[in-house]
Amino acid sequence: MSGPGPDPAGDVLPAALLPVTAGVDAATGALTIGGCSTLDLAAEFGTPLFVYDEAHLRQRCREAVAAFPDGVHYATKAFLCLAMARLAHEEGMHLDVSTGGEYHVARAAGVPASRLTLHGNNKSEAELRRALTEGIGRIVVDSFDELDRLDALVGGEGLPAPKVLLRLTPGIEAHTHEYVQTGQDDSKFGFGVHTGAAEAAFLRARSSSSVELVGLHMHIGSNVFEAGFFERAIGVLAPWFHEHELPELSVGGGLGVAYMTGETAPSFADWAGAIHRAVEAHGIEATVTAEPGRSIVAQAAVTLYTVGTVKEVPGIRTYVAVDGGMSDNPRPVLYGSGYEAFLPRAPFAPRPRTVTVVGKHCESGDLLVRDAAVPTDLAVGDLLATPVTGAYGHAMGSNYNKVPRPAVVFVNDGAARVVVRRETLDDLLALDAD
Repeated sequence: MSGPGPDPAGDVLPAALLPVTAGVDAATGALTIGGCSTLDLAAEFGTPLFVYDEAHLRQRCREAVAAFPDGVHYATKAFLCLAMARLAHEEGMHLDVSTGGEYHVARAAGVPASRLTLHGNNKSEAELRRALTEGIGRIVVDSFDELDRLDALVGGEGLPAPKVLLRLTPGIEAHTHEYVQTGQDDSKFGFGVHTGAAEAAFLRARSSSSVELVGLHMHIGSNVFEAGFFERAIGVLAPWFHEHELPELSVGGGLGVAYMTGETAPSFADWAGAIHRAVEAHGIEATVTAEPGRSIVAQAAVTLYTVGTVKEVPGIRTYVAVDGGMSDNPRPVLYGSGYEAFLPRAPFAPRPRTVTVVGKHCESGDLLVRDAAVPTDLAVGDLLATPVTGAYGHAMGSNYNKVPRPAVVFVNDGAARVVVRRETLDDLLALDAD
């Protein structure tokens, strides 16, 4: 909105929101990532463009492995392509896949089925059959219907009984957007502890020859900033481990990340430390695993756009329209998520001007940043960037208005490689049958 806006003295972009290798080119003053000029990347690969810092990705994977040495899974729903699956596997992570499509990409990337855990609240018979046939590492069972399907596949078709964890909903409402809360009693996921479904599922799985029950799984939500919610959930599940001596506990994922000026989030070490202390305090002797996704990839990437229109509505608002929008980042539309914006040609310049960054789609709600702080000299033709876009942008992208999806590049040591090519207009016709 027009009005006071940001502090005219500065409101400089916090460097902590950028990937770990971010710097400034001494000659041009432009943002560099992985030793590559973002101006050059945009010129070579076009915009919109997802730019991922490979060093950042690898560093986060290593931090996760160190925090959970008994096993940690990358939650592929946050961002998945062949290159990302290979990178996470190379860095010692297992992969959490929640659909047959995610499973297929991971296997195509060379990840052994034994390093995969299959999630999902409505796994199909075909998805389960492939996972069992190829030797899936773990299945997180989510419903009684799924147990029926496993009975049919193992008992009826003679497939090997999988090792499974039961997903329990502990009745914990984490402070995050309601659409990404998953641990409360009213949830489509898992077996409710307070409803009695968890006990019934446990008794059935323990007596079944179609599954090998090895532990329990929980997931309380996404983008959670307070470790205390995880500690409370562990307390709810503790009696199960005391009574039944289960060997594995997965605490799921959901660790939050900072998207905006002034936000902070726990590190992997802080998060894991709180979880390990809670497990010890409750006398749980199981192997503890986790499934971070957003916290691996979100801050590894920025999205580059080209400004096409600057439209001032006097006394109300200035709209800055870019060549992407809700098709490459639907999170602001879905969850009201906040982002920062800056100009890659001067990444740490003062940002005293307030604008609303919008996309090119035929929706008034197609906005990327509602009240973006930008330099006063922003103009048509400028590159504009949004940081912390490595999670759930590419993954949730669409072709709304038949807009081709952006390319994805990994940058490292001064070199850039395309890991997902830009869609073409002809790609938009590829699935049409007539």
